[in-house]
Amino acid sequence: MDYIERSKELSRLLTEYQKAYYVQGRPLVSDLEYDRLFDELLLLESQHPDIRKPDSPTQRVGSDLTSDFPEVQHTIPVLSLDKAYSDSEILSWITKTIKNTGENLSFVLEEKLDGFSIVLYYEKGLLTRAVTRGNGFVGNDVTANVKTIYSVPLRLNESVDIAVRGEVFLKKAEFEKINATLTEPYANPRNLAAGTIRRNKSSETAQVPLSIYVYEGFWTEPENLTDHIQILSRLKDLGFPVDPHISYFCRTKDEAELRLGQAGLEGEAGSFDDIPAAIADRTGTRASLPYEIDGLVVKVNELATREDLGYTEHHPRWAIAYKFEAPQAQTQVLDIDVQVGRTGRVTPMARIRETQLSGSTIRNITLHNQDYVNELELAIGDTVSISKRGDVIPAVENVIEKNEQGNTTWQMPEKCPVCGSVLVRRGAHHFCPNYDCPAQAKGRLAFFCGKGQMDIEGLGARTVEILYDKGFVKTISGLYEFDFNNLRFVEGFGGTEGKKIEGIKLALQQSLNTPFRNVLVSIGIPEFGKKAVDLVCDAGFDSMDKLIELADKNDIEALSAIKGIGPKTAEIIIDGLKSDTVRKLIEDLRKAGLHMEDEKEDGPVLEQIFQGQSWCVTGSFENFNPRTKAMDEIKRRGGTEVSGVSRKTTCLLAGSGAGSKLDKAREFGVRIVTEDEFMKMIGSSDGTSAGQSASEDQPGLF
Repeated sequence: MDYIERSKELSRLLTEYQKAYYVQGRPLVSDLEYDRLFDELLLLESQHPDIRKPDSPTQRVGSDLTSDFPEVQHTIPVLSLDKAYSDSEILSWITKTIKNTGENLSFVLEEKLDGFSIVLYYEKGLLTRAVTRGNGFVGNDVTANVKTIYSVPLRLNESVDIAVRGEVFLKKAEFEKINATLTEPYANPRNLAAGTIRRNKSSETAQVPLSIYVYEGFWTEPENLTDHIQILSRLKDLGFPVDPHISYFCRTKDEAELRLGQAGLEGEAGSFDDIPAAIADRTGTRASLPYEIDGLVVKVNELATREDLGYTEHHPRWAIAYKFEAPQAQTQVLDIDVQVGRTGRVTPMARIRETQLSGSTIRNITLHNQDYVNELELAIGDTVSISKRGDVIPAVENVIEKNEQGNTTWQMPEKCPVCGSVLVRRGAHHFCPNYDCPAQAKGRLAFFCGKGQMDIEGLGARTVEILYDKGFVKTISGLYEFDFNNLRFVEGFGGTEGKKIEGIKLALQQSLNTPFRNVLVSIGIPEFGKKAVDLVCDAGFDSMDKLIELADKNDIEALSAIKGIGPKTAEIIIDGLKSDTVRKLIEDLRKAGLHMEDEKEDGPVLEQIFQGQSWCVTGSFENFNPRTKAMDEIKRRGGTEVSGVSRKTTCLLAGSGAGSKLDKAREFGVRIVTEDEFMKMIGSSDGTSAGQSASEDQPGLF
């Protein structure tokens, strides 16, 4: 069989295996066999690029090319849904809809997944575009990222032109697993899914196991379909994953069971009288689902009636959303302005009519970013419903009534309101690019002095603002250069308040003893929070000099090889460490006397024989149970951990039962170390063994 035919056969097999695993939940082959076939196809396509097809299974791995997410006009209506907060409202809506149409209707109840809305466009069965909801009329093209989602078919079972609406989501278990590795955890799976879809590099999106359920289909050439359950059945036949947890209601349960069975769909059937019980059951059992839902959606089943009912400017008249959590208050948006944070991120803030909510007085609510505002279609003067998500953070849930002034959806200003710099957009957020913007400078100072960082008593946000506005302290290092006795002439600091000055001076002096890890966090490099700093220091990069050397080499791989530090985080940290302003700050703080190296543990210092090397450990061992103990020995001697084998891996420590990683090490020419050899290496490094040293065993390697 030649390479062309072999690539076709591999594509067919892998597509079949992907569908069985990710859509049908029934794996057909072992992970090892799947990886073997996938690597073979990847190799063939790299050797013969002309055979790579747009729907090749290898397209799931993504690319390292940066995407700018161009805007795309939607060709189908992508609107929001009207909302209800009780089963009585739902029944009233059903009764009103039947009365207004005068027809014998049926209704479908679907889960409202708490994810990220997406529209998939197919031409002749091939996925050509994946577009975000945007403002309902124009969205962003995120095709490369969506292609990495295994449950999204790249080619359909039939050559049809179709647009499909769906919801991208992240399962709870995967969310918890990923969130545990992040220095700044996401609030919920929806936010992580949305952030992942908007990653600039699709190779990073591919690392997050997103899923999708589709719920609407729009054919370019009309098909002989008369109702919604037929659409769902047809989408399922084409290869799309559809939510199995639907309910279907007719005037009688028998009729509903018959029609649901004819469509070949899973789900529950009932009469209209069963709807309140179905809503109550879904509300009570939603916590047991493997994914988050924030409500239910009720739809008219008959397509002809949908056409007759039509749409308002904002939502279809043939569907309504039942929200689990009712808003606790209504208020009016008086104004919207923006705040500039220490990293330059610009966040819109709604100034609302003062409202009591769960024992708190609410005056301001964050609107996160322009996409969030667009989704709400929020304008100044609108009457809105608000809630406290998680009983903590106030949020605008939806617009109840549009303003009478004719104000349109609020838009982010072009320039920073503080320094006048033209704002730039990165992903979903806008940023002020001026590092010296006063708002950013004050934010950095307050962060540096705050609890959890340097914890400098007496230098709160208000005091820092006074120091900056008076021209006394403009930079972080300026805190250690300024003569605080000059504050005696500033209102609030002189006279008997001189004690406050002495307290600040003492706190600054004491801050020179702050551990290196806190100093590193306090510098404020993006993505370099406490958790990431601990991971990096524990991996052996435990001094400022080592980190600067890492940045000078642009060694993103060494950093991303640390368990818990992904490639995107590693890239951001490296870029931060390469920044001229950060370098100057580091040197100024070094001169001021702050710690620039992690404190060493008591006990003998081991010879750093693995310094600068990356090790992977696989299999089981007699002397290291669990095998993480072997990796601990490597780290104690300067080595770093990698989870997989690549061409840049220095060594693979292979125990009994080593599998695919051993095969890859042989393929890439990575040195394979046995347990006996490893015992000699580490024994030699701490003087407890007379075995050969590593350098004698492999000249030039150590």
